[in-house]
Amino acid sequence: VPKIPYFVGFTHRVRMQMAEYYRDREFEKKLGNYLYFCEWEKDGLWKEVEPDIWEDIFGVRWNKRIDRDIGTVCNQVISPDNLSQYRFPDVNDVFDEGKITKSIENNSDNCFCIASFGFSLFERAWTMAGMENLLVAMVNNKKFVHEFFDKICQFNLKVIEKLCKFPVDAIIIGDDWGQQTGLIMGPKLWHEFIEPRIKLMYSLIKSHRKYVFIHSCGKVDELFPSLIKAGLDVFNPFQPEVMNVFEIKRQFGNELSFYGGISTQKLLPYATVQQTKDQVKRLLDEIGKNGGYIAAPAHSIPYGAKVENIAAMIEVLQNQ
Repeated sequence: VPKIPYFVGFTHRVRMQMAEYYRDREFEKKLGNYLYFCEWEKDGLWKEVEPDIWEDIFGVRWNKRIDRDIGTVCNQVISPDNLSQYRFPDVNDVFDEGKITKSIENNSDNCFCIASFGFSLFERAWTMAGMENLLVAMVNNKKFVHEFFDKICQFNLKVIEKLCKFPVDAIIIGDDWGQQTGLIMGPKLWHEFIEPRIKLMYSLIKSHRKYVFIHSCGKVDELFPSLIKAGLDVFNPFQPEVMNVFEIKRQFGNELSFYGGISTQKLLPYATVQQTKDQVKRLLDEIGKNGGYIAAPAHSIPYGAKVENIAAMIEVLQNQ
């Protein structure tokens, strides 16, 4: 029986906890992960403008005093009044050809190589304009939002074009559209503003014969038919808290592959070791049957997950 590929990623604090648990700072190199994420962004794009306040290349400031992995946005860069004056970064100021070349060369285990492109459209827009401002504008200032999304999309297409020149197997596009109960903006606005632009991005990736992955948190499964039609190959994070992963696999498994599925909100923090092992085995057996599955925690494992459950999950994945 072929093994189900897997990938286990960690947030900063949990990585430190697991290094202590295994008494090995380099434990990640021994996990046997099947995916390799290459690096392509230039160093020094983030500037610390105040203690633990970091500004990205778009001018967005992120407070990392509490959440040290991503942070929280604490300024507003774009409004309808200044969009026409705002200049997006030059792709050449962001993209480091030497870095991605070296990063791909460092994929010594010849893992499936992915280039990650996060905050790609809706997320880029709300981080620059403010979540509430953007959602209101999607209803009452559509012209502004269309122009704004077009500018973001044009930047994205230039990045994708560059990424596709390198020997990566796939590009994973990050854009969170969901909350725990459904779409943040609702289906009508998603189809109006987001779908036409992701079609452009996906088709560009497919034209270079790369796989299209997306990461989109929350309950977004109502979009699967549209995403499949747009060219999506693999969906992540496949959160079991917001969708019945077994039913979704039955429904869409012939057209879509899934990456994730191991609960970081319930299983890893609250289950027993045996419950963790049983659930991971069930996912491998049922979701992994006939392929189309990369087993993984639904997110980089957050602080609060039990280290013994993480170790139990890793043990099951490694000992297939």
